[in-house]
Amino acid sequence: MSNEAAGGGHRAAPVHTDPREVSVLAALSAVSDPVRIKLIRDLAGSADWSRSCGSFDVPVGKAALSHHFSVLRGAGLVEQRDEGPKRVNRLRREEFEERFPGLLALLLRDDGAVAAD
Repeated sequence: MSNEAAGGGHRAAPVHTDPREVSVLAALSAVSDPVRIKLIRDLAGSADWSRSCGSFDVPVGKAALSHHFSVLRGAGLVEQRDEGPKRVNRLRREEFEERFPGLLALLLRDDGAVAAD
């Protein structure tokens, strides 16, 4: 089935990195940006595959948002798939937790320990 027939139009399918292949430095670098922290937290509070890329309220344009999602995919934190004209997301909570136990829980804490602003 062609990419266009699958509903992806001209976009290439997103490439995903297995969290087992991610170094701790790459993971920490991916989560060091406030926009990416917000994306992670928003995905954590949403059902899998329920959030399209355009549904996040972040202070960046489309190109920058695409870059942030690419970084999160590269760190094994996010999985994306195309559904018609939308690209939807899921947080790879279990896979990331297996690779980096406790790191995601720290990022999701709402006690000010990790500032997202």
